[in-house]
Amino acid sequence: MIPNQRHRFDIPSDITFLNAAAYTPLMKSVYEAGQAGLERKYHSWALKPAGVVEEAETCRGLFANLIGATADDIAIVPSTAYGIATAAINLPLGSGRNVIVLEDQFPSNVFSWQQLAEDNSAKLVTVARPDDWNWTSAVLEQIDTETDIVTLPNNHWMEGSRLDLVSIGKRCREVGAAFVIDATQSVGAMALDVGELQPDFLICSAYKWLLCPYTLGFLYASPERQQGRPLELHRQNHRPDESAAGQLDYSVDFTSGARRFDMGERNNFINMPMAVAALTQLNEWGPAAIQETLTPLTDRVAEEAMARGWRVPGKDKRIGHYIGITPPNPLAEDMISRLEGVNFYLTRRGSGLRIAPHLFNDINDIEQLFAALDNIT
Repeated sequence: MIPNQRHRFDIPSDITFLNAAAYTPLMKSVYEAGQAGLERKYHSWALKPAGVVEEAETCRGLFANLIGATADDIAIVPSTAYGIATAAINLPLGSGRNVIVLEDQFPSNVFSWQQLAEDNSAKLVTVARPDDWNWTSAVLEQIDTETDIVTLPNNHWMEGSRLDLVSIGKRCREVGAAFVIDATQSVGAMALDVGELQPDFLICSAYKWLLCPYTLGFLYASPERQQGRPLELHRQNHRPDESAAGQLDYSVDFTSGARRFDMGERNNFINMPMAVAALTQLNEWGPAAIQETLTPLTDRVAEEAMARGWRVPGKDKRIGHYIGITPPNPLAEDMISRLEGVNFYLTRRGSGLRIAPHLFNDINDIEQLFAALDNIT
């Protein structure tokens, strides 16, 4: 269990922020790193390009450590959508074959597959939302010998219902299907091991549970996929193309490992030092310890919600770092604005509320939230 870390964030004492699944506030150390990075560009004559390159490599390694990978397996990308598009252009999909997604899956992990299926006269198979939140069984029932690609989250973004990706990955390998994971709502808040999951690609945005700035994400490519085609061709994902005399030779050789999938201008003067600061702290805490610390908070949410007749995913069907709760009657249209009026910040998802605490929250925040809900509803 990690002691409360509110002191690392600039959150006023009267604010209860329970929206980490949307955006996490930056830690003070990350904010300060960003200020220092901005200063480098402000006074660019003092900028040392080699230092920014080193920061990108440090960042790559820090992320890799969170998922049991190596730095060579990681590409730096601007978003989940970019990483999913990279996966889509590198995975074969035959005519009449299918790609499997979830009902209400996050759009970044749907649009590229819709286009790929259309381009190849294939099918996009959408797994219907199960009443008991047992996504794993529902997905396994859909994977068959006609499946070429299975592309899923670790947990549904709306309410945190969990999928057993180890079992699903095993089934993918049995039928020869590629396996893609959108880990945006899981990496950084729970233990993940790509050695156990064995995905072809794993992608995530970094502005949520990785506590990083916006417009930054990561792509893991399995060793078998590291000879693929990148979305962009640029200087930074090719081997050095300049001779000692400074003459360009436009090398066609890519840099090693998954680096070929890096976005252009990856060596961001501001984002990289911020990401290094955030990921360093996350590695110190450890995702498993974060999950252990946050689970009692979401368990309390479940208890309080069920006591009021709200519906929640069962304990064995949900992750521990956030939870969706659905009232017996429709929510008021202005529910979120009314909660914000009394300084509670969370998100409406579907027909319920999504409550996503982090290490700056405690049990008292949960109790006060339900007291506010009782007054509002």
